[in-house]
Amino acid sequence: MPLAVAPPSIITHQVGQHRAADLLFAQLEKLHDAPVDHAKDLVGQAVVALMKHSVAEETLLYPLVRERVPGGDELADQEIARLDLAEQTMKDLEGLEPTDERFWPLVHDLIAQARRHVYEQEFRLFPLLLRSCPNAELVRRGEAARRSGKLAPTRPHPAAPNEGAALAVLAPGVGLVDRLRDLLSGRNRRPS
Repeated sequence: MPLAVAPPSIITHQVGQHRAADLLFAQLEKLHDAPVDHAKDLVGQAVVALMKHSVAEETLLYPLVRERVPGGDELADQEIARLDLAEQTMKDLEGLEPTDERFWPLVHDLIAQARRHVYEQEFRLFPLLLRSCPNAELVRRGEAARRSGKLAPTRPHPAAPNEGAALAVLAPGVGLVDRLRDLLSGRNRRPS
């Protein structure tokens, strides 16, 4: 009899994305600040992955944290502030070449910001959410997160709404425009 596998929750979905982004970061760190062509491609992949990840958090995870976790408004606000900072760093990286003197410091800032975000989520936020939310709701949100990645923006948009219904409505349209820009520019969109 085949083994039945339960669908991943939003937590396992997001943790999987954390690990995938960290693999990209590890590859970037191995480049040792050298102006290699591969660095720009890796940064582009990381930005796509982080944007898809943040849209799932802002539209599905943080509203759930606000609803279910005691003190959830404050926790969600802290995480959104971290995402806003990372999104601005990604925007600052846009268009820079690895030979630009700002490129590597910004890459290292982005990696540090993302790792801080991962730590806060995995050791603080997710345990609270697991204690306060039914598993069925976590799984439902996990399924929605997988679907949202197909429509999410692939580039940073710091001025866009950063949570809830407005983002959920705008993200697919912005994502379409981003994917067209990616296609026209030849930008690599491997992460999905």
